Amino acid sequence: MKVCRVEGTLVSTNRIKELGHRPLLVVREKPGAAGQVAVDAVGCIPGDWVICVGSSAAREAAGSKEFPSDLTIVGIIDHWQES
Repeated sequence: MKVCRVEGTLVSTNRIKELGHRPLLVVREKPGAAGQVAVDAVGCIPGDWVICVGSSAAREAAGSKEFPSDLTIVGIIDHWQES
């Protein structure tokens, strides 16, 4: 699992049918790090600190083992002190 911050929404109107209508968000592990695209399974907004899972856990969290995701947001962090 990773702790990331939601940077913003990623809009992609042309996508494969397996992605369905799941929201896509840009998340970042720390300032200056490269942004990553994550499937939003919980309803985040920009600025939220979130818990992300990768690999097969990301696919299952997004809805099925066949879902084409390698990063899925599975929780919104209520309180966390950044170190």
